[in-house]
Amino acid sequence: MKEECLICKAPLEYLEVDEQMECAICHKKENSKTRCVEGHYVCNDCHTTGLDTIIGLCLKETSRDPIYIIKQMMALPFCHMHGPEHHVMVGSALLTAYKNAGGQIDLQQSLCEMMNRGKSVPGGACGFWGACGAGISSGMFISIISKSTPLANEPFALSHKMTAKSLSAIGNIGGPRCCKRDSYLSILSAIDYVKEHFNVEMEKPMVVCEHYKQNNQCIGTRCPFFKKQ
Repeated sequence: MKEECLICKAPLEYLEVDEQMECAICHKKENSKTRCVEGHYVCNDCHTTGLDTIIGLCLKETSRDPIYIIKQMMALPFCHMHGPEHHVMVGSALLTAYKNAGGQIDLQQSLCEMMNRGKSVPGGACGFWGACGAGISSGMFISIISKSTPLANEPFALSHKMTAKSLSAIGNIGGPRCCKRDSYLSILSAIDYVKEHFNVEMEKPMVVCEHYKQNNQCIGTRCPFFKKQ
């Protein structure tokens, strides 16, 4: 069944303004614009339950290919077709491939930082903020490896330019959202960017989507990763 609501599989709806909602899983109450047409709401914490398992996966991984790495994450039970888990997964896959390609970072520390930062970007940011969380995640990745802070000079610029590069690629394709497509676009943008600015070369594969049958809003041949029939 194509995935929408995690509770009843009904289609989602997006409101113009926040309303107080109660998570159907943990019963936490908070403001949100997103629920299914049957009224079910799932908070970001419940939506990303199990996300922390990717740290162990990344620490064991030896690949220099961040697309391969994120596909391993996407195959895990916690990962849905869409959701805020991708806001952590993009940066984590890039950190892992960067380390394996010779990047000088403490991977475990960097992954924990990526987890903390990425989880702060809520689901729906792509539509409501004008900035997809997958693209932001690539900027977080650059911020971590360059040790950027609000007072930094070059690292500050590098991380912003990375986010802009990813968001430009996402915007050029247009909507509706697809967390898989936007994750791939962000990672491919980062591979080229890191080679140019950090002299570290990660592997850059051809990407073919394996998830289009689970996406009710798939844009088909307009997507660069759509599997041609």
